[in-house]
Amino acid sequence: MAAPTLNLQSDVHRRYNPLSGEWVLVSPHRTARPWQGQSEARSELSQIEYDSSCYLCPGNARAGGVRNPSYKSTFVFDNDFSALLPDRSAGQYDGGRLLVARSESGRCRVICYSPLHNLSLGQMPLAGIRQVIDTWADEYSSLGADPHINAVTIFENRGATMGASNPHPHGQIWGNQTIPNEMAKETLTQRRYLRDHGSCLLCDYAALEAKLAERVVASNEQFLAVVPFWATWPFEVLVLPRRHAASLTEIDMDGRDGFAQLLKSLTKQYDALFDVSFPYTMGLHQQACDGGSYPESHLHAHFYPPLLRSATVRKFMVGYEMLAGPQRDITPEVAAARLRDAAAR
Repeated sequence: MAAPTLNLQSDVHRRYNPLSGEWVLVSPHRTARPWQGQSEARSELSQIEYDSSCYLCPGNARAGGVRNPSYKSTFVFDNDFSALLPDRSAGQYDGGRLLVARSESGRCRVICYSPLHNLSLGQMPLAGIRQVIDTWADEYSSLGADPHINAVTIFENRGATMGASNPHPHGQIWGNQTIPNEMAKETLTQRRYLRDHGSCLLCDYAALEAKLAERVVASNEQFLAVVPFWATWPFEVLVLPRRHAASLTEIDMDGRDGFAQLLKSLTKQYDALFDVSFPYTMGLHQQACDGGSYPESHLHAHFYPPLLRSATVRKFMVGYEMLAGPQRDITPEVAAARLRDAAAR
């Protein structure tokens, strides 16, 4: 007997995430529940172009005492309070089968997107965003050329809600000695898909979503932004190049222009959704730089915004999600429709 048809917009169900190999519980009926929990402060951008107290503005002294140059575009430096250090020693601790530790070396870099204190990525001119992308690619290449660095993670925490310590437009670039958990997990699932189907997982997914158009929120000839079918965060977005590329270094000049255009469109949609400077964590996943072959790896960017119902109500990963698995109320299709509507405002 055939299973009854599942209504994705009303029935409680689980969706499979082929990138993580995990499932997410979707409970559409819960969007009607009342909220009397914590309200976040509205996230607003600074209104001044230069802040004398900002340790990222041009010419100012940083917390560690080093003075920034009077930079005019992007500016990159080693984090003054780095989580990873370029220690080449290989130490270890073995306390039996259950107490194991290994040394980890690397470098943490900070990238200031613009000398202007009051801009977000979406407010920057396209040429400025393109410069950020070029800098990301250069940093990936230079850090990856270090034989002691085998993986590079580029990310941005935007807004105090996401733990950003400074409102100046900036991101971070961490180079690890080992391949971090999320990158290792996604590499494994993509490799299995290539082995089983003879094609790239994210190439196939980008083509499918472009054809369906139901979850696409922004697109151009080079890139696609989609609320993934398996999204966990309310307005989560996955950004994909339409043509296969393992890293930014494989994206040509036109492709980088398209990436800049899409990032500007998407971040403006986010800001328009609740008429607020929209907080998020954004990160790029590229192939490892350990000298291995990664034909399965497909460059992509994750956007994980926490806001749920409004500018002041956020989603918390607690309870069931910490103890069992991820869960969401707003379906990805509804989230995508709301983001497309925001683009028209």
